[in-house]
Amino acid sequence: MSNSLVSIQIIPHTQNGEDVIPYVDQAIEVIADSGVKYEVHPLETTMEGNLEDLLPIIQKMNEKMVEAGCPSVISQVKILFRPDGITMDELTEKYR
Repeated sequence: MSNSLVSIQIIPHTQNGEDVIPYVDQAIEVIADSGVKYEVHPLETTMEGNLEDLLPIIQKMNEKMVEAGCPSVISQVKILFRPDGITMDELTEKYR
């Protein structure tokens, strides 16, 4: 069972002030390629898994932004860690 939910909002600084959405799409692609369960929301993306597997994904997302030409990146991260297990569904089922 997963022990963590990690939400990330990645804010790339672009070279010439271009639209950040294509860069954010590339960051989300890093999550998709990782194979972890995730949900995209308007202002952040939430991943579900074990913390030791999710934190390296955040690192890869930041590295992807630099590879794409961004001189810097802000990553706002929220972590819910529950050693006995947690899922996105547990927290949101009453709203569905």
